[in-house]
Amino acid sequence: MNKCQLLFEDNLKFDNELEALTYVSEQLQQKGIVKESHLQALIDREALFPTGIAFDGYAVAIPHCEATHANTPAIFIVRTQTPVAFHRADDDSTVDVSLIISLVVTAPEDQIELLKALFSNLQNEEFYQFLLNAPQDEIAVHFNNEIFNQ
Repeated sequence: MNKCQLLFEDNLKFDNELEALTYVSEQLQQKGIVKESHLQALIDREALFPTGIAFDGYAVAIPHCEATHANTPAIFIVRTQTPVAFHRADDDSTVDVSLIISLVVTAPEDQIELLKALFSNLQNEEFYQFLLNAPQDEIAVHFNNEIFNQ
């Protein structure tokens, strides 16, 4: 996978999933990473295929949409102040997440590879804790060495 821009936001508070998705998309639009169509595409995709993923004792959300809504590839990691309820990918309930990892890809095959690499790492709670607590520069090094090179 081609390397992509890695963005971070810490200590954010959202009242709900829609507010979080809107914030993520607006930030990405302001940086020119996504097109204006991104927010609606993100909302539409979440309605059909929710991205709240529950692991054993922790959960993350990995919102993403089709590559046609992207200008340049990026990963936007958002650490929340308090958990946000996201609809689960595997049933009709919600899961509280403190970590949102939004994927922006320009090639559909990159999305599949990136999701595989993330899932492989996220199944390890130590990696999840690392993403929640490590300094941003350490996370960037790990992504460059481990995630982007898988």
